[in-house]
Amino acid sequence: MGAALSAADLDLVLAGTKGLWDEVRGEHIFITGGTGFFGCWMVESFAWANRSEELGARATILTRDPSAFARKCPHLASNPAITLLSGDVRDFMFPDGRFKYVIHAATDSGGRQASASSMEMLETILQGTERVLKFAASHETRKLLLTSSGAVYGSQPASISHLREDFAGAPNPLEPSSAYSEGKRVAELMCAVYGADSGIECKIARCFAFTGPHLPLNAHFAIGNFIRDAIRGDVIMVNGDGTPKRSYMYAADLAIWLWSILFRAPSLDAFNVGSDQSISILELAQKVVSSLRSTATVKVGQMPIAGEPMKQYVPSIEKAQQQLGLKLRVSLEEAIRRTAAWHGYATPTQQA
Repeated sequence: MGAALSAADLDLVLAGTKGLWDEVRGEHIFITGGTGFFGCWMVESFAWANRSEELGARATILTRDPSAFARKCPHLASNPAITLLSGDVRDFMFPDGRFKYVIHAATDSGGRQASASSMEMLETILQGTERVLKFAASHETRKLLLTSSGAVYGSQPASISHLREDFAGAPNPLEPSSAYSEGKRVAELMCAVYGADSGIECKIARCFAFTGPHLPLNAHFAIGNFIRDAIRGDVIMVNGDGTPKRSYMYAADLAIWLWSILFRAPSLDAFNVGSDQSISILELAQKVVSSLRSTATVKVGQMPIAGEPMKQYVPSIEKAQQQLGLKLRVSLEEAIRRTAAWHGYATPTQQA
């Protein structure tokens, strides 16, 4: 059973979205992927704002297994403002009523999707996005948020330190491993087509890498694995040479940015969502150890190969900062500590 998010995190989201919630008053929101990492943050921050601001709003959450969601988040499943709709994103039955806002956060790169075949992943993204857009077009939706991915840019050249939204790169469409990234590219195109035909304001959030409560520690996310091993005091094994660069945004900042993009961003104008503070995988492992004051040691799988181009996955966030006034509120060190604390770990300085 997952713990509720802390009041400090939820108040941070509320403060970062101040003034945005009035248009939701009395309205109905539809959210796919509501049981995943993104979805749990969006649902819980909605419930917090709904109560704090007395919005009288409602949210319907699409989930393949309502009972599993109820076990994971009983405080959300029992919330009278939240309705769980059983169904698959590819063919769910449309609920009745008007849904002014739709958040399509299904088919992220983790969990079940990571272990699915390339064809299943591609079909889920494409069929799911089409189904959600048809739902929005027939249910008086005004604004729709698509959680896309920085993967749509393809490989980041070593000569570019931060990927901008106008970067013209793309994945290799002849590689099966491109199923996720190509699927997200086509999902964005679907939004453009449906938006033009229906008048729906489609907002595009190209998401990068994150940490925070609800991030699984036993999946394929390096930072989650590092936090798990640091909590245990185990050896943290860095696969490869540890030189690839990433960046990590805390989930409370993620929620602020996604809500802001939904409510305030221009239609069909993509925004990168993530941190622009790059860090190598080896440095990340070391930062996890130091942030948690862990006794774990860090080992690297192989030595760097001379002359190899740098591998990196880091966004430019200037556009979101300048056009939407967004910023990073939580440092990586604090994000690591808050993630570990949600999983029941207290650093030595936190212990009474």
